[in-house]
Amino acid sequence: MDFGLVLQTDPPVSQVVGLMRRAERNGFRYGWTFDSAVLWQEPFVIYSQILANTTKLHVGTMVTNPGTRTWEVTASTFATLNDMYGNRTVCGIGRGDSAMRVAGRKPNTLARLGEAIEVIRDLAEGREAEVDGNPIRIPWIKNGKLPVWMAAYGPKALALAGQKADGFILQLADPFLTEWMVKAVREAAREAGRDPDALTICVAAPAYVTADDSPAALAHARDQCRWFGGMVGNHVADLVAKYGEHSSMVPEELTAYIKDRQGYDYSHHGRADNPDTAFVPDEIVDRFCLIGPAEAHIEKLRHLKELGVDQFAVYDMHDNREGTIDAYGSEIIPVLTA
Repeated sequence: MDFGLVLQTDPPVSQVVGLMRRAERNGFRYGWTFDSAVLWQEPFVIYSQILANTTKLHVGTMVTNPGTRTWEVTASTFATLNDMYGNRTVCGIGRGDSAMRVAGRKPNTLARLGEAIEVIRDLAEGREAEVDGNPIRIPWIKNGKLPVWMAAYGPKALALAGQKADGFILQLADPFLTEWMVKAVREAAREAGRDPDALTICVAAPAYVTADDSPAALAHARDQCRWFGGMVGNHVADLVAKYGEHSSMVPEELTAYIKDRQGYDYSHHGRADNPDTAFVPDEIVDRFCLIGPAEAHIEKLRHLKELGVDQFAVYDMHDNREGTIDAYGSEIIPVLTA
């Protein structure tokens, strides 16, 4: 199992780069960031610094979308980084939540997303692709490689990930839902004539390592990670609006918890002090995140690995970022990569 670190690109950049360097020293192989131009600093500029200050770390977006930038710009930006640092990027992509909504736009359609996945990958790897009806190719790209991993929750999005993407990003760490969604993605890949085992499966969720499993320690960890249920709730609300509250298309284990959701202020997006997450119960925090002593993390990660998860990416947005990176490096990553 590989491990990744997920950060927001809050200033100063030096802190983001420093945490990524710390992650590489602790055995993390991937460094991910959010991509939301209004809320945070521009990630691609920062990737250049991360890559220059690490030796093997792969970097990528968790996640970009097909609407913020034109597709040839996204492809060229990734390809430039790869040309400079040796094919060390991954394009994580989705419909766009905060990046689109904060700018007053709706998330992209799945049809647009599916087309973008193929065009961005083809252009970034030096092949010709059609953009707005025009065939184009980026002539300076030689031996470029850009895996495109798609984030998804709902049935149609999961199917699209299996049909088009090189990897699947699931932003929650609940074993039941992971099993259900990985199965859906791989079935779609198989039906599309692709090798389902060739898809990389990446689970991303907050992790908070505590010194013990005392009620006080677990309560603090839950409060530091509760924001994640609010973030996931934005996507779940879209699914409920599309499929209904009790649809057989989407498990109630994913949808039931948002019944008391009142709204969402993106100015607190991904923050431990997010006031819009009071509706998220402890049960959801425990299911969606990894909290507790190192042994609890290892047990859950082993279960996820058995379900086919290739990478666990740690959302490190809480009051113990350095401690979590170090605990994973000393107590958890060695066990799961042995």
